[in-house]
Amino acid sequence: MAVLFLKLLGSFLTILCLVLVKPHTVSSAVIMGLRNHHNNHNHHRRPMLQANQSTCALFVGTWVRDDTYPMYQSPECPIIDSEFNCQMNGRPDSDYLKYRWQPLNCQLPRFNGLEFLVKMKGKTVMFVGDSLGLNQWESLICMIHAVAPRTRTHMTRGDPLSTFKFLDYGISVSFYRAPYLVDIDVVHGKRVLKLEDISGNGKSWLNADVLSFNTGHWWSHEGSLQGWDYMESMGTYYQDMDRLVALEKGLRTWANWVDNNIDRSKTRVFFQSISPTHYNPSEWSAGSTSSTAKNCYGETAPMSGTTYPGAYPDQMRVVDAVIRDMHSPAYLLDITMLSELRKDGHPSIYSGDLNPKQKANPDRSADCSHWCLPGLPDTWNQLLYTALFY
Repeated sequence: MAVLFLKLLGSFLTILCLVLVKPHTVSSAVIMGLRNHHNNHNHHRRPMLQANQSTCALFVGTWVRDDTYPMYQSPECPIIDSEFNCQMNGRPDSDYLKYRWQPLNCQLPRFNGLEFLVKMKGKTVMFVGDSLGLNQWESLICMIHAVAPRTRTHMTRGDPLSTFKFLDYGISVSFYRAPYLVDIDVVHGKRVLKLEDISGNGKSWLNADVLSFNTGHWWSHEGSLQGWDYMESMGTYYQDMDRLVALEKGLRTWANWVDNNIDRSKTRVFFQSISPTHYNPSEWSAGSTSSTAKNCYGETAPMSGTTYPGAYPDQMRVVDAVIRDMHSPAYLLDITMLSELRKDGHPSIYSGDLNPKQKANPDRSADCSHWCLPGLPDTWNQLLYTALFY
């Protein structure tokens, strides 16, 4: 009986110690909302961290002014393309650089470039997609370079693959241009968008440790901006089809490829949601800083509020449905709503691609699709950093 009593007492003390020992936390507002906004029980991630037993809605919140931003200056970053370098191209205002994303009930960890270098030592990060992925690729390199400007680097620019290496840490940060994700082949001189084939592109993605995909904008392009002459689906060629149907076919090809080819115990897979454009001032006219606004030109402050101000993009409904059906869902970095609020963040006419005549006609020439650097893509990378390490 004495032996049994001692065993029971030992078990009780063990349980008591487990109850009393506090879990490791990250400051006063640890991120718990690192899961998707939809269920993804199959994700292989660290356990959720708790803060005051609340759940952080990571992608729902508001923009607040913070004069400690931006995290780098454009002249200090060697990689920013002229099309994104708004300050170099004469943008007269700078308040758009001073905003921080504030989730509703938690704080985002501030991006720590040295921590990124140490934790990602010897690894490869690859962004795959269209020019919004290029935007984000350049942003991440600038954010890291700002804290380690003397580290040895090497860059190769190419099409479809560009790579920036932090040699002292063995880290590669790459961008692979694939606007539709699925393959485009040239058949008898015509560009054929192959909705059920991704093998040509996919072979270049196999060895990355972090993959971040995006697509969306190119699926709606028409006329001279359209990137294909025919679509092929199940052996049939189409001059056109419902673009949402085509997007879904392409995304399901991508999702199946990820499920069948990527070892999720070794590779983290992210899908970045649709980046909004700001060509329709009716979405923000109540808060516009320009009474005659016809697009994002002249906008210098974010929209307020915590709800989506316009019609939620139909493309996002497709993205959400496809990711839900994956065997092991990609982590959806849902930047759509928080980016929609940033009507002030686009290059507008402060892009290196415009001549003086075009700059004088912002109604037709303003770029309200891409984003200035420094700027909004830095927040996308702060969210990626949070999802990777917290």
